[in-house]
Amino acid sequence: MADESPLDRFRSALTGASRAIAADAEVDVVWTGDSPALTGQSLRVPMPARSLPPEQAALARGFADSFALRLRHHNEALHARHAPAEPVARACFDAVETARYEALGARDFAGMRGNLDAATELRTASDPIARAASAEEVPLASALGLLLRERLTGQAVPASARAGVDLVRGWIDSRAGGDFDALAHSLEDQQAFQSRALDMLQHLELTRTEVDQPEPTEPEDQDGEEETPDEERGNESGEDDQPAESAPKPAAGEDEGEEQNQSETDNSDDDADDGDEGEEGMLPVRPNRPWTDLPSDFDYKVFTDRFDEVISATELCDDEELGRLRAYLDAQLKGLQGVVTRLANRLQRRLMAQQNRSWDFDQEEGLLDAARLARVVITPGHSLSYKIERDTEFKDTVVTLLIDNSGSMRGRPISIAAISADVLARTLERCGVKTEILGFTTRAWKGGQSRDTWLSAGKPPQPGRLNDLRHIVYKQADEPWRRARKSLGLMMREGLLKENIDGEALLWAHSRLLARPEDRRILMVISDGAPVDDSTLSVNSSGYLEQHLRKVIDWIEKQSPVQLVAIGIGHDVTRYYRRAVTIMDAEQLGGTIIEQLAGLFEEE
Repeated sequence: MADESPLDRFRSALTGASRAIAADAEVDVVWTGDSPALTGQSLRVPMPARSLPPEQAALARGFADSFALRLRHHNEALHARHAPAEPVARACFDAVETARYEALGARDFAGMRGNLDAATELRTASDPIARAASAEEVPLASALGLLLRERLTGQAVPASARAGVDLVRGWIDSRAGGDFDALAHSLEDQQAFQSRALDMLQHLELTRTEVDQPEPTEPEDQDGEEETPDEERGNESGEDDQPAESAPKPAAGEDEGEEQNQSETDNSDDDADDGDEGEEGMLPVRPNRPWTDLPSDFDYKVFTDRFDEVISATELCDDEELGRLRAYLDAQLKGLQGVVTRLANRLQRRLMAQQNRSWDFDQEEGLLDAARLARVVITPGHSLSYKIERDTEFKDTVVTLLIDNSGSMRGRPISIAAISADVLARTLERCGVKTEILGFTTRAWKGGQSRDTWLSAGKPPQPGRLNDLRHIVYKQADEPWRRARKSLGLMMREGLLKENIDGEALLWAHSRLLARPEDRRILMVISDGAPVDDSTLSVNSSGYLEQHLRKVIDWIEKQSPVQLVAIGIGHDVTRYYRRAVTIMDAEQLGGTIIEQLAGLFEEE
């Protein structure tokens, strides 16, 4: 059209090219000022300037090409099914899969090679590998992905990451150099590629070698006994299998923590099973030891907590600005609010149905039963003509919504999270269920005062968490919804959303729930990604924060009376949480919250 700007024409052409690459006519390209992301069939790519500088145009093309290639060549279900459980191994598994489908594009389309190179340059520049000063600081997943990309496409490692990659290149080549050639021969077969990738991760000692159980060669006993003593299984597997039990672990002690957790579980006389059964049956048993005593195997430390804060939304923003932010939130989501409200009304009906009172009929005394009036007239002396009202049992309940306030939630995800929390709090209040709304982020980017203190102390190695936490209370459980309504507008404030340290936020919200007197406590986490804090991850072992999050979740799910459920926005949280759901579009959030809560309330 004549009134289209060059930027509009560029986006239209980019959309057409992406649809052709993805072989999907529903693909759409959306400009974003945040981190590029693939959300369903929507490719969110960096918006270039109106003058379309060549380097910015190549960047937009590069991310669009990468996302389109993922839609064309990547099977998400197959990938999730074979992904290893160890955090570092999982990150490496994801990185080599990205290298696979991008290598297919670079091989088949000459123009795509330069575009993908521009996108890789941008991703690498913000990766901790660009600042690594020693091999211990190099994120193994980033290095492995770049080295495999180099082998598959012939494109050199970006200059910003070259020094970091060289720190681990020799170690990776010595253990997995041969695997790269095998991977190159299975680019078009994702399943075969994944099998070889898992072999490579074993050669890098990032995953445990599983000892296959021997197939029974003799028929079972007539009694049907199938049990085989552990000692016999170990002898049958042979001595060659024993080194797998003690394989070295560069993944920051992840396996040791898991083995210790397993031994504690095995020695508890099925306490963990009882705890799970109690959770399902809403009859949890609190362990005898104090909940403030965290397990020693968390292997997680904080360099300093002097600069952490737990703060209410009203302390971060004056009342006038909160009013403006709340008005902006309402205006932005006017259309969506009606949908979420209808879903909330459905939840209210389901909850009220469980709280409905019932009647005992044919009683000696009580209220006169109108259905028995004929009996009263015919036989006035008949005494069983009354009814007594009886309340059904509905446990006193408190729900905590813990919302990720990280930078990646900026835009529509945080807006919908805020309005969903608002409507949910109003709905549950009408049902007599108390609701607390919390948020978590950091006070600064890249460390803040904690990092400054660490630098002043001479940069001691392995300092642990190295940023200033900010835990925000938007609504307290005992606070009426109308009083906290404005506070939720704070999520719209520019500059609030920074980095996310999920494990500590989960412990904080969990401890607040344990202090509550209600019989049933529910903690719902809303997040769009794994824990990320650049300052912490750049000076600790790879996967440090993710490993801590996994242990915290495992501890709560197995031993706590708190029911834990998670919703991931565009991020697979099912690999962390036992009870979880992943949505690909933020618009699904309101309905998903309602359904998850309804399911919890309706459990027997």
